[in-house]
Amino acid sequence: MKQFHPVLLGSDINAYGMARAFHEQYGIISTAFAHFQLSPTKFTSIMNVHIVEDFGQLDTFVSTLIGFGKRMKAENPDTVLLLIPCGDLYANLISHSGDRLREYFVYNTLDPQLNRQLSYKSTFYETCERYGLPHPKTKVVTKEGVSRGDHTDLPFPYPVAMKPVDSAAWLDIDFPGRKKAFIIDNPEELDTLIRRAYDAGYEADMVIQDFIPGDDSRMRVLNAYVDHHHRVRMMMLGHPLLEDPTPEAVGNYAAIIPDYNEGVFDRIKAFLEAIGYEGVANFDMKYDERDSEYKLFEINLRQGRSSYFVTLNGCNLAKYFVDDLVEDTPFDGNTLYAHGDKLWLQIPHSIFRDYVAPSDDKNRGLDMLAKGNWGSTLKYDKDRHLKRWLMLRHMDSIYVKRYAEFFKQKADLK
Repeated sequence: MKQFHPVLLGSDINAYGMARAFHEQYGIISTAFAHFQLSPTKFTSIMNVHIVEDFGQLDTFVSTLIGFGKRMKAENPDTVLLLIPCGDLYANLISHSGDRLREYFVYNTLDPQLNRQLSYKSTFYETCERYGLPHPKTKVVTKEGVSRGDHTDLPFPYPVAMKPVDSAAWLDIDFPGRKKAFIIDNPEELDTLIRRAYDAGYEADMVIQDFIPGDDSRMRVLNAYVDHHHRVRMMMLGHPLLEDPTPEAVGNYAAIIPDYNEGVFDRIKAFLEAIGYEGVANFDMKYDERDSEYKLFEINLRQGRSSYFVTLNGCNLAKYFVDDLVEDTPFDGNTLYAHGDKLWLQIPHSIFRDYVAPSDDKNRGLDMLAKGNWGSTLKYDKDRHLKRWLMLRHMDSIYVKRYAEFFKQKADLK
């Protein structure tokens, strides 16, 4: 095997999950760069995190990585530097870096046009239409359209969901009642919230959607690895049973159990290969009992914050990156439609027991817990620094308070 070194972009749970995958598979300590420090990668021994001011700006991003690449190549000229973005910002920056990083790194990326087409929810839904992929009924409104009242004329009834098209820009604004996404019961509430968002400085379009009935257990998350020859090597489907109820984190999965659906796999595989995708693709979707379809909400152009779920269930993501970009191993075209037998948790066991709605899948999850067939991204037995484990226990206590304060079954909102 060629010598290689993983370089991760980010300091969040996604970055830690990738560092853990490399450590589990190869015993390697990863390097990471980010523009600020987040809790998931504090006090860790499996990655070296470098915080760089303005690393989220393209010029700083490129110059920092080229400088690191030069130093590494001078010390170890035969080592392959494997670059992996662990967030939307960094995936976008790589896409807009042209070929400037290719001299020092290997990585997957999309050209800026395809990146934008898939990243923005409005153009993603247009793409879904072209390829026959189900998605919720949607109306996209602009800032100018809101001033005209375009959001008051919807082709579907309440409740509705409201989401920003530009997720990155949404992080930079604040206003009373701000959330990652909204479920809205009436026209007055929609008018108030959408005007607050634009008054707070949001400039991009807003998506208003038909709300698909049901609680978190109707969600599905699909992860796929597509090699740099645009061939889907692996797909795994997860069934989220619970999400984080905190307003700023709503939609973040908290408990996922393995699922399997060849119809979903076949449809998404054909789509990814048709558009010339490469890298990890992470899809969120929800089952709509009204027409028995799994409807796509979005695609993340990198592994998601819960994607250690894939590694936990036997498909180590680090190995897929290495096999593809470092070794370029032969592939016969037979995509692995993966099964799994382990429950992924981001929450204490007590929250899973108390808040997941009764179902056969909950019973299956409880059985996995009883048998020890579960795992959590951040709780790694080979990374047991005392300060880290005290921090993780504190995070668990915060989750208990969050659910007590914010939890409400989405089924109640129909």
